[in-house]
Amino acid sequence: QRKNPFSNDDRLASKPVHTHRGDSTYGRPPEGSQTEQRGKDAHSHVGKEVEELCSIIRRTGEVGEDGHVSVTFGQLFETYVTISNKVVGILLRARKHGLVRFEGEMLWQGKDDDVVITLL
Repeated sequence: QRKNPFSNDDRLASKPVHTHRGDSTYGRPPEGSQTEQRGKDAHSHVGKEVEELCSIIRRTGEVGEDGHVSVTFGQLFETYVTISNKVVGILLRARKHGLVRFEGEMLWQGKDDDVVITLL
């Protein structure tokens, strides 16, 4: 459509043609677009959920000898699932940011109830 002389759609003419791997805008939505705003909103929402998870661990956990607060996955799951059903995903995000520590790649309800989650 970009090369069609009969097209009157201005939206097509304003879009960049293509980006390539080395380009800083590769894989990113155009600045100021609704897609960019939705991404920023989602990032902010997940950040708030991570903060809330950490505060729940702080409230329900016990301080260990090392001074860190710890809670078992089973106890955290029972407390947090009434707030959000995304507890495992939020835990993985918190670990990615260095806020919590636990063993294993993924936690499963029932099977991993005794896994200790430590707030860093």
